[in-house]
Amino acid sequence: MKPVISVQNLNHYFGQGNLKKQVLFDVNLDIHPGEIVIMTGPSGSGKTTLLTLLGGLRSAQEGSLTILDREIRGATKQQLTQLRKNIGYIFQAHNLMTFLTAKQNVRMSLELHDRYLNQDLDAMAVSMLETVGLGHRADYYPDGLSGGQKQRVAIARALISHPKIVLADEPTAALDKKSGRDVVELMQKLAKEQQCTILLVTHDNRILDIADRIVYMEDGRLVSDGKSAIAQT
Repeated sequence: MKPVISVQNLNHYFGQGNLKKQVLFDVNLDIHPGEIVIMTGPSGSGKTTLLTLLGGLRSAQEGSLTILDREIRGATKQQLTQLRKNIGYIFQAHNLMTFLTAKQNVRMSLELHDRYLNQDLDAMAVSMLETVGLGHRADYYPDGLSGGQKQRVAIARALISHPKIVLADEPTAALDKKSGRDVVELMQKLAKEQQCTILLVTHDNRILDIADRIVYMEDGRLVSDGKSAIAQT
């Protein structure tokens, strides 16, 4: 099975000249379709930097980074924009637009895709909110929702356009144990239904069991990579 993400000998630097600092060192990682991979490790180990590269939020500098069969090293802004249409993002600070309702926040994600323009976007958004248990909150603004509810809106927004890859950065960090558990189980269920690949960065040891495998980063290096059953098929 061909990986959806393939990283080979990836190095990354911040800054220029004397201030240039290497933050990722010789990272190698393959992630396969439908796999749920959790990346963990101490703060400052390079997890979020790697996630932003894998999400096409910045261009790779050294080595090879192939996402959905496209080489991202040296990619133009336009190429990265195209790539991002296939990726759903879920961040710790849910990043909802506070002046839009839950339904409008989810609908925004569909408006980026020409293929949905002839469809009833409001109905699709409400249906997705029902899937995450928030149909009754469709017309609420984020300020009227709890932390767990906001994060579920963010999941609905990330998954409604059926992305091939979902990248989640500390999605449970601001949530209590039950809300955090509900959120990741929801991601897991929807990903399995949609055959979507999830890479989730977390410090939350309570959710590690949802992963097909766990990769561990330290000081900009991938120090362990628990191979999954999926990769062997």
